[in-house]
This record gives sequence, structure tokens and C-alpha cells, in this order.
Amino acid sequence: MKFDIAIIGGGPAGYTAAERAGANGLKAVLFEKKNMGGVCLNEGCIPTKTLLYSAKILDSIKGAPKYGVSADNPVFDMEKIISRKDKTVKKLTGGVKMTVTSYGVTIVEDEAVIDGEEDGLIRIRSGKETYLVTYLIVATGSDTVIPPIKGLSDTAYWTSKEALESTVLPQNLAIIGGGVIGMEFASFFNSMGVRVKVIEMMPEILGAMDKETSAMLRADYTKKGVNFYLNTKVTEVSDKGVTVEKDGKSSFIEADKVLVSVGRRANMNAVGLDKLNVELLRNGVKVDEHMQTSHPRVYACGDITGFSMLAHTGIRESEVAINHILGIEDRMNYDCVPGVVYTNPELAGVGKTEEELTAKGIPYHVQKLPMVYSGRFVAENELGNGLCKLILDDADRIIGCHLLGNPASEMIVIAGIAVQHGYTVEEFQKSVFPHPTVGEIYHETLFA
Repeated sequence: MKFDIAIIGGGPAGYTAAERAGANGLKAVLFEKKNMGGVCLNEGCIPTKTLLYSAKILDSIKGAPKYGVSADNPVFDMEKIISRKDKTVKKLTGGVKMTVTSYGVTIVEDEAVIDGEEDGLIRIRSGKETYLVTYLIVATGSDTVIPPIKGLSDTAYWTSKEALESTVLPQNLAIIGGGVIGMEFASFFNSMGVRVKVIEMMPEILGAMDKETSAMLRADYTKKGVNFYLNTKVTEVSDKGVTVEKDGKSSFIEADKVLVSVGRRANMNAVGLDKLNVELLRNGVKVDEHMQTSHPRVYACGDITGFSMLAHTGIRESEVAINHILGIEDRMNYDCVPGVVYTNPELAGVGKTEEELTAKGIPYHVQKLPMVYSGRFVAENELGNGLCKLILDDADRIIGCHLLGNPASEMIVIAGIAVQHGYTVEEFQKSVFPHPTVGEIYHETLFA
């Protein structure tokens, strides 16, 4: 069977590539051996946000008296929360499959392996069938990293997959890793009344995100009862908890469940990239600004590049790849890709951080204001804190923005557009924000 293009992987990068290919008249085939939607839709973005929204409603009910509303003794049903999550995922995966099919794309629900080249075409095997394609997009995603910790293999630990399925709450949860995924689960289980302990090897949570807003978020969750162990290494795991080491001293942290959340690794072992001599780089597939690999007719998008493991990054990468195949000018720009932590409050950032610029010796200056300079924020966040930080270069162009406070996830795209188009402070000041909105904090900060 011959096709113009094959896409291996049905996650955000893969299904977007298939849709854009089909919409532009390319005869496309998409291979997905599990469920459409990939990790994001089945084990990541969507299910976690569904659970977190239930937790946010519970938080709101608990805090209702601050707003003059009486809501005594709120209760929740974990089985119903998990059931709603499953229903949401099923609805969206079905929708993705239907949308891809509507563009005339052939979906093959089986594993696909690259098997070399034949008559100038790329050969792919899936089941008992052989497919010959002109172009190939590899979007096989990533897998959870399981660190080599003593006792882990003998312990019934959780990854995000198991944490999203359990209808039984632990009393004490130890989360190994204080990155985005770890903090989102810390947020959920804390809201559900679980005693949460977050163990992080680095000096601060949330990895490469802005340290000031990360520290503020950590302080907020410390007040909510989450215990943080920074600069701390887990040396052993058991059913009763984890043994940790800090400054050469060992101690034990009690927990009846352990959640491993130390990152993800590009999934490129079994797809057969070696058959086409595709060049690898560090922990992923090497690509250029068009998402083209060392093979001129092979592209890689999404987590498999090992660079920006975010669903929206993969979506944009796949659009760039399809446009390049079609001869449409387009290039991937990672400077304006937002990152969001869906805790309560939310944290988001785009562009450069102070830490990154300082490390490279690049001059910059900062304009920032607390979120309480927004009247709408004060009206909707009783006793809530937050921050809007803009990072500017020597020409007063906006090169970074970092937000703490709801709804940072929705607001960060505004700053992302400013970064993408190189807006100066003066240019951004002329934007009109409706009043009252939390987004007005940008206007206030620009004049700060």
C-alpha cells in the first residue's frame, strides 16, 4: 500500500500532523498501537486536569465562607471523580479519532516499524502489511523514567498512570520528584486530604521554571500542609516509606504509597530509526528548525525529540513539519512556548528566565507587580497572592514572562504573543485590556 505520508504515533503531534496532512490533500496513514490521543489524552494532560478541576471545586467549597457563602462539611466521592475522568478521556479520544478520519486519513491500530527503503520510498511494516510512503513523521512520544532506586522494584509504587486510576486514597503519599507532574499530583492529593511529602534533588521545585514564582508556589503549598524536602536524594524505597539523604545524613520519610515522577524519556528504541540512519542527539532525535531529521524525508515531532516535552509543543512542531513538506515557509520557534503548572493557584511562564539569562551573562531588567494590583484578582482570590513578572532586554523588548495566580494558564498566551513578535514595553502598553479582568495586571506591570 502506498501513501504520501505516514505518521507513527497518535498523540497530539501525530494526530495533528495527520489532520493537517489530510486537510491539504496528502494521502496519509497514521499508526497507533494503543489509544488515540497518546499519553497526553490518556495518561497525562486531560485526565490530570479533570481530577484537578474536581479538587479545585472542593477547594472552592471549603473556602466559600470567605466569600459570604455557607457550605458546611463538603464531601467527595473518589469513584465518581475517577469515573468522570474516564468518561472525559473516552469522549475526547473518540473525538480525535473521528476528526482524523474525517480528513480522509487511514488509521491503523497496530504497531509500526520502519523497515528500510524500497524504490525511493520508505518501507514500514505493521502486522502482516507493508506500507510504502514518500514522507514519514515519527511521533512515538515518551515513557516514564523509572530511576534505579534500591527497593523500588519490590515496592508497589505509582507512576502517573496508576495515580490516575486509583479510587483509594493513601494516608501518606511520598512524591519522588518536584517537577510539573509531581507538583500537580501534590496539589490534587493535598486537596483530597492526603498528607503529601515532595522529595526533590534540586534546590527548588519545578526545574527550569522561574525560581521566584516557583518558591512562592512552594510556600503556598507549605501553608496547605505539603512537606518539601529539597536538595534531597531518595536512596531506598519500601512499602513503609522512603529513605533519603541530605548533606550526608540519612533519614526516613513515612509513606504508605510512593509516586515516582522524575521525568520522561523519548521513546525511540523499537521504531526502527536505525534502518534509515537517522541521527540522534542527546536523549532524542536530532531535528532542524523544520523538524526535519538527518534523513530528508523523515521528520520527528513531539516528545521523541527529547527537547520540549509538552503537548502544545508537539502540536506546533507537527504543523511546522507538514508545512515544510508542502513547501510552505514555517519554522519552529521555542522561545515563545508557554509552560504551565495546573496547581491551585496556577503557575505559568514563557520565554527567558532570570536564571537562564544570568547563567549566560545576558543583560536584562525586570518589571513586576503582585497580582493584587488587579481588581478582578482581588475580587475573586480572597487573601490570595500572586505575581506578574516581565523580563525585558536592553531594547525594552519583552523576552520573558512569569505568572503566579489564577488564571495564569489562560493569561500566559498573551505574553507568549508579545515574546513571539518582539513587542517592546511601549508597544505592549498600547494594548487595551477589558476592565475588570485579571489580564489587566499586564497593563499595570508595563507601567510599573
